[in-house]
Amino acid sequence: MLQEDYVTFEIGKTKHIALVAHDGKKKELVEWCDHNKEILKAHFLCGTGTTARLIAERTGLPVKGYNSGPLGGDQQIGAKIVEGQIDFMIFLWDPLEAQPHDPDVKALLRIAVVYDIPIANNLATADFMLHSRYMEEGYSRRVENFQKKVQDRVQSMK
Repeated sequence: MLQEDYVTFEIGKTKHIALVAHDGKKKELVEWCDHNKEILKAHFLCGTGTTARLIAERTGLPVKGYNSGPLGGDQQIGAKIVEGQIDFMIFLWDPLEAQPHDPDVKALLRIAVVYDIPIANNLATADFMLHSRYMEEGYSRRVENFQKKVQDRVQSMK
């Protein structure tokens, strides 16, 4: 594994989807999930605190809830991404409202990019992702092999 520059992650037909929304965007995400529940019911859903609860209550979909974002839910979802347990994320963040846990949000978005996770930050992108042909089939994504990169750096310092 340390010889390869990239590691391949397989995304199966059943997707693991993280659902996250700031307070000003929760209603939008809940309504979007309700509108798309026939598609979403075939997939594993998880989300941060209140967002997960609201989606489950409104849609009847099972949504694994983590802590709220400010209480570590963003980091919990980030950890699941690192572990290969999240395939993509719908994260409706509010660009017009300052967030007290903004560093957590940036960390979550950063880790999603590092691990090549598709991210929808608005409903148009979420629609494109949900109605993509990749929702019906597997997908291979390549992630830079950071263990090799660190090993190469160590070797170059000798």
